[in-house]
Amino acid sequence: MKKTIAMLVLLALVAALFIGCETEPRKDTTGMKVALITDYADIDDKAYNQAAYEAARAWCEENEVDFTYDRPTGDSTVARVAAIDKAVADGYNVLLLPGYAFAGAIVETVEANADVKFVALDVSEYDLQDARGTADDFSWEYPANLYACVYREELAGYLVGYAAVKLGYRRLGYVGNMAVPAVVRYGYGFLQGVNDAAVELGIQDEIELKHVYHNCFCTEHIEPWIASWFEGGTEVVFACGGGIYKEAGRAAEKCGGRLIGSDVDMAPVIDGNYGAGMTVTSAVKGLAATVRTQLDRIACGSFEGGTVENLGIVSENPKENYVQLPASTQWAEGRFTESDYQALVSDLLNGKHTVSDQSETPPALEIHVDYQGNIVDLSSKAD
Repeated sequence: MKKTIAMLVLLALVAALFIGCETEPRKDTTGMKVALITDYADIDDKAYNQAAYEAARAWCEENEVDFTYDRPTGDSTVARVAAIDKAVADGYNVLLLPGYAFAGAIVETVEANADVKFVALDVSEYDLQDARGTADDFSWEYPANLYACVYREELAGYLVGYAAVKLGYRRLGYVGNMAVPAVVRYGYGFLQGVNDAAVELGIQDEIELKHVYHNCFCTEHIEPWIASWFEGGTEVVFACGGGIYKEAGRAAEKCGGRLIGSDVDMAPVIDGNYGAGMTVTSAVKGLAATVRTQLDRIACGSFEGGTVENLGIVSENPKENYVQLPASTQWAEGRFTESDYQALVSDLLNGKHTVSDQSETPPALEIHVDYQGNIVDLSSKAD
């Protein structure tokens, strides 16, 4: 009897071991060498490069994997190709490449290095196909050693719009640097989040929302435009795209306004340069979560290349998602707390809240939006 019980216990332990291996494959980092190459800035840019670098370094330290990083000698495809070639020549077989600027360098190097895994962060299908010269028909088939991803900007925009209204803001603005699909999705997601929060609170008629694009490689129009909004009563502005936060920050500093950042947690940058407490929240893309996930997959032998993923909300745990609000969000007890945020994430995951990702026409809303068009066109008319 004792022998039978002992055998059953042994079989149970063996079964549990095999189940564990199936559900959580063991990592094998033998020979794995990871290099991060920055786009053109350095790893202290408080943006894409820093977020990816810190996540990669931490993962490699935890898993005892050789890690390095390099900054190209210039902001050009030629310089980025040279940095990739150097990393490969030095034996690095996993490359982390943050930002759309890498599209051309990827196209030039990925197929010649089939034994190297390329992980491209926020590099879209259009970026890659355009660099390949196939943007008209998207005919380039991505090689198996290339994984690229983009993020569901409309969900990130929705989160900050919803949070802003729940936190008590009623007069809001959105300024996008260029009317390209990613920036448009941020803005239209923002509108949907503002709308849904207002409907829940029954305050649709209290919302004043302005929406405009800059659409120029100049910057002199942005600061006075946003300042005029603040002077007219706008309380918070979602400043989206590129370095637009600089002009928005100066306007907010002069007028006592508040800002919402995009892409990464912008509080350290905006508050550090323009005033403590200025950043209400940020629409964050989960670069760190993506880095950890992809390095785990490579170590576990489950890397899935040849694709461009569109990453969004995958878990009820906000920290595990690829679009997030940062910990620096100005939570307010009785209005919008971290628990409320977690409930919102759960509602988005299970479909209670839905967010349109289309960028061709504005979403249907119950609030009124003042679509002002293009700052530069409007400024020139005013002149």
